[in-house]
Amino acid sequence: MSRRAFSLCFVAACFIAASMLPAIASSQSFLGQYKGLPYHDSRSQGGPQQIPGRVLCAHYDLGGEGVAYHDSDPQNHGSGELNPADGTYLNEFRIHEGVDTSYTKFNRKPDPVDDNPFDKVVPPADLLYVGWTEPGEWFNVTVDVAQSGTYAADFLYTSNRGGTISVDVNGKDATGPLEIATTKDPADPIAWRQWHHWNLAPQLFKVHLTKGKNVLTVHILTNGNMNLAYFDFKPVRE
Repeated sequence: MSRRAFSLCFVAACFIAASMLPAIASSQSFLGQYKGLPYHDSRSQGGPQQIPGRVLCAHYDLGGEGVAYHDSDPQNHGSGELNPADGTYLNEFRIHEGVDTSYTKFNRKPDPVDDNPFDKVVPPADLLYVGWTEPGEWFNVTVDVAQSGTYAADFLYTSNRGGTISVDVNGKDATGPLEIATTKDPADPIAWRQWHHWNLAPQLFKVHLTKGKNVLTVHILTNGNMNLAYFDFKPVRE
């Protein structure tokens, strides 16, 4: 390589590095100021959720309203309301927090709930999820990324009327609006079960993540009426 070519390459590398500095600084600033903590309880080992892997929405961060999440009201409409406060782990999961949570129910008679014949995919039984979603709500999830790179996320969900969500990484929009296809099925004769037709959206989005701690923010943008179970992150070859 000639001296001139080397100089041009060096200048280009410096320019690229300099252009990345604001984004890096912004990310570090967000992480430095963030007061939320990874979820943990008697059944969860705690610590950031791992990527690659399934990031459970119901294991959103600890920290409360305005820090770890924003919800339209302080009542958990799943735990302690739809699901009776009977002392069981699933029925009382995060019962005193504003984010609405429930879990997939199997073998219920006479009408199947989450293992019904109108599922696009059958979810795992007793899978915790975030539900009763409304536009403007959001929640944070702290993750630990094994290696820097691009990851694709499959999304397990239900949606009574479609809508859009988005995902931030360390306080910065990383996806833009993501269209969530409705899972409503007029063939189902049971009206309330429109909220329980599960589907998997393969590679709903791709995002570049840096190694180590990151905070993902999931925003409900339009329509709501979605149940959010998990994002399954897998590395993408670049």
